[in-house]
Amino acid sequence: MAQTNTSQEIIEAIKASPSTKIKLAVTDIDGILRGKIISKEKFLKAIDRNVGFCDVVFGWDANDMVYNNSKVTGWHTGFPDATASIDLSTSREIPWNDNTPLFLADFHRDENMSNVCPRTLLKRVSEEALNLGFKPKFANEFEWFNFRETPDSLNEKGGINPTPLTPGMFGYSILRSSQNQAYFDDLFNLLKKFEVPLEGLHTETGNGVYEAAIAYTDILEAADRAVLFKTGVKEIASRHEIMASFMAKWNVNLPGCSGHIHQSLWDEKEEKNLFFDDSRDHSISTIMEQYIAGQLHCLPHILPMYAPTVNSYKRMVAGSWAATSVSWGVENRTTALRVINQTVDAMRLENRVPGADTNPYLSMAASLASGLYGIKNELSLDIEATSGNEYDHKDHQKLPATLAEATEKMKHSDLAPKLFGQTFTDHFSRTREWEWEQFSNAVTDWEIKRYFEII
Repeated sequence: MAQTNTSQEIIEAIKASPSTKIKLAVTDIDGILRGKIISKEKFLKAIDRNVGFCDVVFGWDANDMVYNNSKVTGWHTGFPDATASIDLSTSREIPWNDNTPLFLADFHRDENMSNVCPRTLLKRVSEEALNLGFKPKFANEFEWFNFRETPDSLNEKGGINPTPLTPGMFGYSILRSSQNQAYFDDLFNLLKKFEVPLEGLHTETGNGVYEAAIAYTDILEAADRAVLFKTGVKEIASRHEIMASFMAKWNVNLPGCSGHIHQSLWDEKEEKNLFFDDSRDHSISTIMEQYIAGQLHCLPHILPMYAPTVNSYKRMVAGSWAATSVSWGVENRTTALRVINQTVDAMRLENRVPGADTNPYLSMAASLASGLYGIKNELSLDIEATSGNEYDHKDHQKLPATLAEATEKMKHSDLAPKLFGQTFTDHFSRTREWEWEQFSNAVTDWEIKRYFEII
């Protein structure tokens, strides 16, 4: 993998590559890859000099509409170039694109953008963990729906009523995966060549829905893999005239799509899983107990980091396999946090709150920062583990039910700035307020059907 090579070896490999171009990408606040193709010559110069990216990448939403409430950039700043720094350790080739080299960049050296760059935020939180003597190891797993559509065919339908890749509820179906064998195989094999290795890939419950578990690794590499996974799946799907969607809930009658995070802390040499202690109940160490307590304490204050869109909250309803409360349990898939304690190496915590629509840098940063908060403050795990169905516990603290409610709580929280900094918290809250405003101003099909004639 690229991470095993020195910077000089990577540079020499690029010089020797037959490719004349490089794909360079940064990640915006919504987790969308924004990038450009640059010449090999410009890339080699940019390694030391960095490269300019218009800072509108943090000044507009997922549909390229410019925020009218942003402080860090906007019409009032003139949208200057920001300085992006290329991370050579992210080097990989895109196997479905003539092995074009790809690199990720971030804004950790840019005075203005470093405070709001999602990848830079994760690097800061990860560094804090390392300074405390912890090596965070993380992985994402995603569910997503696949449709027999192209951008043009869906546009002709007005962007609604996509045709699922396959009909019926076929979770863990060998039959359904074999019926789209070429696509299924390409996902597994091409993503591995893209250095986004999968531990597993299978169908899930729902029309044309798949689930993939990405291999466990260092937290920053895990987030890089997650971002590249979502883009990679969409590009591979397009080669098969399929559209892949990571919406949290595209159809009220079908399950939603999760973006669960698996996480553990190890010692600096990565020899000891610090979450495991076989002398304690369920083998949950004191460190893990404090980590869980921290995540539960922070969860209501930072929910938009896990549920960033209006649609996110359509997934988070009772009986949906998604979290609705501040809760935890051992091997319990109805709670927000699930302890998996099968073996010492596999001992980990699964955060089941995030949907597939999250920005992996932000959801992982939120998970780690809140867990570390619990450790640093030696929080007690006062919430009892849930046995049985968490949805039946009506007395447990419920999570905010809408993006507006969750954003308002985060915006006025004293806790969020402690975890992520005041500038980031303010900017991110403003972007979520903007997202809710766009939804509130829209006239939906539901409104037309309900009110057009009868009211």
